Amino acid sequence: MRIDLNEIQNWIKQGSRILDLGCGDGTLLKFLNDNKQTQGYGLEIDAAQINLCIDKGLNVIEQNLDRGLGNFADNSFDTVLMTQALQTLHFPHLVLDEMLRVGKECIVTFPNFGHWKARFHLFTRGRMPVSDLLPYEWYDTPNIHFCTFKDFEVLCRERNYKVINRQVVNEQSGQLLKDALPNLFGETAIYHLSK
Repeated sequence: MRIDLNEIQNWIKQGSRILDLGCGDGTLLKFLNDNKQTQGYGLEIDAAQINLCIDKGLNVIEQNLDRGLGNFADNSFDTVLMTQALQTLHFPHLVLDEMLRVGKECIVTFPNFGHWKARFHLFTRGRMPVSDLLPYEWYDTPNIHFCTFKDFEVLCRERNYKVINRQVVNEQSGQLLKDALPNLFGETAIYHLSK
């Protein structure tokens, strides 16, 4: 399991009702169902990923997150999750508002576009970086909103989101540096938010 998903499971309470936005193939939702006895749904737009969720026995709904979560009542879930999808949304701030409307809490992960490798690549090559973490060219990337950890912190203050927990993780190395200077050395952010 990806390192951000492994960290998230530590913040999920046993038996919680979960909504996983952009759930992909359902890896996290399946893990939480099996190990934390959670219940809930995944939302996904990609038909192939939906089929993988169904094969795992998961409840999944085909839904475009940019159209909101109007089909869910206020406080329907204990926790709403969204991993590595925030940067692909047209209006991420509105989706975050919706997440905190339908869930008592939400957990979001996203890549740090201010990571030193991205900065160095752009500075030395003059081109948008392509890496294992961000394996797309500028013209075919699903990422339309590039943000850093600092950008997200500003958004949280402006929208009055309470940050319960935050964690910065790296898939490879640099653990000490990512704690000292997260906006420069952290690859992935994990935020646990409430209203």
